[in-house]
This record gives sequence, C-alpha cells and structure tokens, in this order.
Amino acid sequence: MDFNDTAVQAEFRAEVQEWLAANAQRKQAGEPGKMALSDEAKLADAKQWQGKKAAAGWGAIAWPKVLGGRGGTPMEQVIWRQEVAQYDELDDFFTIGLGMCAPALMAFASNEQKAQYLPRLASGQDVWCQLFSEPSAGSDIAALRTTAKRDGDKWRINGQKVWTSGAHFADYGIVLCRTDPTVPKHKGLTLFFIDMKQPGVDARPIKQADGGGHFSEVFFNDAVVSDDQVLGEIGGGWKGCLTVLMNERLAVGNAQPTGFARFHELSKSLQINGKPAIDDGMVRSHMADWYVRYAGLKHTNNRILTALSKGAMPGPEGSIAKLVAAPMNQAINRYAVQLLGQAGVITDPTLARMQAHYQKEFLFSPGVRLAGGTDEVLRNIIAEQVLQMPQESREDKTVPFNELPTGL
Repeated sequence: MDFNDTAVQAEFRAEVQEWLAANAQRKQAGEPGKMALSDEAKLADAKQWQGKKAAAGWGAIAWPKVLGGRGGTPMEQVIWRQEVAQYDELDDFFTIGLGMCAPALMAFASNEQKAQYLPRLASGQDVWCQLFSEPSAGSDIAALRTTAKRDGDKWRINGQKVWTSGAHFADYGIVLCRTDPTVPKHKGLTLFFIDMKQPGVDARPIKQADGGGHFSEVFFNDAVVSDDQVLGEIGGGWKGCLTVLMNERLAVGNAQPTGFARFHELSKSLQINGKPAIDDGMVRSHMADWYVRYAGLKHTNNRILTALSKGAMPGPEGSIAKLVAAPMNQAINRYAVQLLGQAGVITDPTLARMQAHYQKEFLFSPGVRLAGGTDEVLRNIIAEQVLQMPQESREDKTVPFNELPTGL
C-alpha cells in the first residue's frame, strides 16, 4: 500500500482544500451542526450545497463533463470525500442518486435520457431513490413480489417496497420488479426508472425511534411506466441490480460511520467522579478496543483505495468495512448514552447535551446495521466471495418463482 498522493492527486487535493476553505462551513468539535436540522431544512440545505458544488465543478467529480461532471477519476472522488468530511455540509444527501442510481442510468439508459436526467441530478435539482427491499423478501432481493405486467407498450407496476431512503422527497427512483414469475427468481426481474410523483406511487415515511423519518414504505397501485423506462433488458434486471449494488459498495463502503472520533472528544470533556472520562480505566479499555477496530478499518480502506488508484474496482472486500463499523457504531453510541447517566434519557435537543446527538444516534444505529446489507448477508459475501468457501445449498435458484412454497 502507498499512503502518499501522487503528484497529480496532491495537486487535486490542494485545489479541493482551497475551494472548501472558501466555500464550506467547518465542523465545530462536539456540535452536531446541520445534522440537527429538520428533514425539510436538510433537504433544502443539501440541494443548495449540491448546486453550489456543481456550479464550481465538484458536483459529480468522476462523471463525464457532458453529463454535468468533472471528468475526473474515482480516486479524485475519494479525495473529495476525505476533505469534505472535515466540514459541516450535507455532502452525503445525494449519495444514493449520484453513486447508485446514476451508474445504472449510465449503463442502461439511452443517450437522450442520460442528457435529460443526469445533469439535473448532478446539480441537485432532482433527488433519486433506490426501490429494492420488500416486506416479504427480507435480505433476499431476488425473492421480491412487486410485479410489472405489460399493457400494450406500457407496464403496470403493483406491489410494495420498504426501507427506501428518501422516497418521500425523491423525484425519481429505480425500481426492480418481477416481470416473469414462470422462470427462476433471478431470471424474471426487470429494472425500471419511475417518476415518484406520478399517479399510482404512494411514499409514506416510517416514523423512527429517533424521531426522524429517513426511510419510507412505497406502495405501487397500477403505476404506469413506458417501454423506454426499462433499464437494460426485459428479464435482465438482476444484472442491473448487481450494477447498483456494486456501486453501492464504492459509494458508501469506505464511509461507514463508527462514531469513534466524536466519542474520543466526548471522553475528554465528560466528567466521571470529578475527572475527565478518558482517565477512567473502564472508558480507556473500551477506547483501546474501539481504536484497534478503527485502525483496522482505516487500513482496510487504504487497501481498497490502493486498488482504486490503480484502476481496479472495489470488490466484495468492501463488505468488511460495514460488518465492523456498523456494530461498532451501535456499541459506541450505547456506551455514550450510559456515560451521560440520567441526562442520557433526555431526547429533547433543546435540553440535552450536544442537542441529544448520542441519544438519536443510539436509536438510529440498528437501522445502520440493516441498510446496505444485513450482518448475515455481509458474512455470506465475505465467506463465499472473499474466502472462497462453499456456497450454501440454494435449491430455489432453479425452481420457477411461482412454484416456490410460500406462506402467503
């Protein structure tokens, strides 16, 4: 691994640093900053920030210039993320659209569609969401039951998706549907894109334990899409699905939150028996264990970045980051709430220390372990694709979907 920037990368990093210093708001230690805004205020602020970035050429660094990007490299996109992380900007608000939906459009949409939709996404005018997960399918995406049935040169979509991030404020989405139930489950799927504001689409925010409504359930009731909204081949949706999921690893795999750095700051300011918490033996023991994991994640990420800098795409190794970081994030926030004592039960941001940051993060942390792949799915990916262990027996891969036993 080479931890140093090349001359070109160093020049790019300096340019990013100069622009951010002049145009972005730095984080304040111990403060939640813009994360404490309401969902509506976050959306407005994120759109403004994305537009500002795009006008200066930072909106979609690795995209072609003709589509609203900078024509840069994936490594330059990583450098941007490293530098903007020091600032209090909602830079991840468009991650799903830019990092997951856009690659599917670039791979499968027509040139006219790319020119119509991608520049608007890069500039923050439109928000996109990904509609894969379903109540009855769990972590097995290929077991989905949302259908798209042909009606002339149109398709009628019926069914339900769930845990869709940002669906209630999204303008467009990519949706995976079953178009042929008479073939094995992976072969009867088709990927579409859809207007989230059209008739037949109903996105309902799910009220979360932390008080937020980041996720939604989405109901399709005869939502009509045309043939030119098919992404890829009819019946080839699994290929499109994998395109999205592999780019998901690149988009979010190296940016999993652990909460370690913020907790380190808290441990220096919080008092236990009249002394800083960081001087307490038990706190130091936890800190040591989490630092080992934190350092391990950093170096695992550096391996991924080394491959990326050489032109390779991140592989299934990216699953390691989330499998370690998400449980660690949950454990750190749980422990922080315990250290706050009786104050840890106060969730009113106007009364609680740090605007109830740790209370909210603790309540939200189980969702982090579900989003982007559950622990069990990630362990399977690592076992089968990284360690090359034998796959589980899956008889349902060869059975027509409509012949699979079901309790429904």
